[in-house]
Amino acid sequence: MTSAVFAEAEQRTRNNGNLVLEDIPEIPREIVAGLNRYQNIRSARFRNWTQDGSGLFISTGFGDVDSLHRVDMPLGARRQKTFFFEPIGRVSRQPGQSRMLITRDVGGSELAQIFTLNPDTGDAEMLSDGKSKNGAMEWDRRGTRVAFQSTRRNGASNDIWIMDPDDSSNAQMVLESPDGTSWRPGEFSASGSRLLVLNYVSVSDSRVHVVDLDTGAVQLVAGGEENKSVNYPVAFDDDNDGLWLISNQDAEFERLAWQSLEPGGSLQVITADIPWNVTAATISHDRERMVFTTNEEGMSKVYLLDTETREYRRIDIVPTGRVFGVRFSPDDRRLAMTLNTSQTPSDAFVLDLGPGPLDYGDLTRWTESEIGGLDTATFRAPELIHYPTFDEVQGKPREIPAWVYKPAGKGPYPVVISIHGGPEGQARPLFSSTYQMWLAKLGVAIIQPNVRGSSGYGKTYVGLDNGFQREDSVKDIGALLDWIEKQPDLDKNRVAVFGGSYGGYMVLASAVHYSDRLKAAVDVVGISNFVTFLENTQDYRRDLRRVEYGDERDPEMRAYLEKISPLNNVDRISIPMFVVQGENDPRVPVTEATQLVEALRREGHTVWFMNALNEGHGYRKRENRDVYQQATVLFLQQHLVDD
Repeated sequence: MTSAVFAEAEQRTRNNGNLVLEDIPEIPREIVAGLNRYQNIRSARFRNWTQDGSGLFISTGFGDVDSLHRVDMPLGARRQKTFFFEPIGRVSRQPGQSRMLITRDVGGSELAQIFTLNPDTGDAEMLSDGKSKNGAMEWDRRGTRVAFQSTRRNGASNDIWIMDPDDSSNAQMVLESPDGTSWRPGEFSASGSRLLVLNYVSVSDSRVHVVDLDTGAVQLVAGGEENKSVNYPVAFDDDNDGLWLISNQDAEFERLAWQSLEPGGSLQVITADIPWNVTAATISHDRERMVFTTNEEGMSKVYLLDTETREYRRIDIVPTGRVFGVRFSPDDRRLAMTLNTSQTPSDAFVLDLGPGPLDYGDLTRWTESEIGGLDTATFRAPELIHYPTFDEVQGKPREIPAWVYKPAGKGPYPVVISIHGGPEGQARPLFSSTYQMWLAKLGVAIIQPNVRGSSGYGKTYVGLDNGFQREDSVKDIGALLDWIEKQPDLDKNRVAVFGGSYGGYMVLASAVHYSDRLKAAVDVVGISNFVTFLENTQDYRRDLRRVEYGDERDPEMRAYLEKISPLNNVDRISIPMFVVQGENDPRVPVTEATQLVEALRREGHTVWFMNALNEGHGYRKRENRDVYQQATVLFLQQHLVDD
């Protein structure tokens, strides 16, 4: 609810009162019309195979939110299967059956509930309790039980439960989270008597356990207090009583590995010669091959692996971009995936597999998403650059990677620095209709830096902003401003910062430190005060965030967090600010935005404020997202481009 302190602000609403706008001018009709095509660009995400493997289920948005659709042939018609008012979350089809489990929440609260879905009729029935946060569903191999993560015990702990979807009232907790970390299920063993489990402590500390479902015994098999490292379970090795996993034990990068489940079993690294993170892996139903993806300087590479010989081969016909959601067909003869490139939105593709574990054939596009009638040849691709920052590595300036998009025409161009969230996220060369819209309609250059703390560049790099080093990442933005000053086709006098979530904090911190070098800032669901954020974020997230940002209960850390929080330094901000928030945000509570707007207005600053009463951590409903994008273009036009 909007605070009474804003009573003097010019307020109006849109979208049946669900979108509150304060001190935001009316959006000119020419902006609405000019952005219409870009706002009608769609995408299609592969979600699962049909029961017989003849078709695909995808999610795409033809209405206000993303819904589930079925496609039965390459570039065939999409038949809508869900018609909810909220977007669908996770989708998991029952092995050997057509029935599905899906998740969805209400109003962006992220209190996701589990539903059974009949894809033929669209009928859905809730299986969870309607109050807790649920997800991460994993079927046993026979399709009779499902393991899932839930906070139903106390609203804060991420415990693991198992239920029979035919009688969900008998759900049983099989692992009680002993602390504030997050636990989630992995694969069941062939007999169904054991369950792989991931314990996520932080971005640099995750552990793999095996739960004996008959006795309740929990065995730690990878990671732990004495060997803090990243470890993610992939699958049981049924033939050799081992475990396939992704791990960065004793290494900078996360690698595909195998480990015996016998006590004291050593890790056997499989992809030691790939100096990048393995991001995901999945095993075929017949257990004869695996597919895994890597993140190589922000771009996905896809590999096939022979599980017997452990040889692997890169699939070189996959276009350069990002690949995710890879899954074998029920008969293991094909792979489906979602592919996104810098110039094309996400679409579903299918790869034919050959008779041998490393053999493959053609890659076929199954969906071709609408692009608003625009010519993709005019879409701009980014260039990867590296710029020096303030500290050194081995006697040389540390270099920060960044993706740079430039518009058509002659510079010098105004610049928008777009900072990712996380903070462990990574800017990658993905398609963005927003960026293409800014490039075409505003004529701005866009720079996406991967400041220290970003993932994808090794565990040393991801830890460089932890705790008392938090503002070192902000200094990386200062170094980027230095780099911009030296570029003849970039306008150093017209630079804005944009970012969401932790990226929103980075926007605010940049405004505190570099207002004299910036023209404007857009803060989307950003952290304005680390102490109030940690005290008010949802219980199930708090301890996980303390590991990254610091524990506000420690007096020394609390004093540091108060010192660096933008809310306590608004007197140093002197640029126009656009603050965007969702009322139901469970991650960064709405109070982080309202207290910032109040403080900025007390200082007499120009501040636009938009709050969606039916959204959470970002805008998922198209009607809200459209207005937000239009307002952002107007804000940048007035305060960056034309100023």
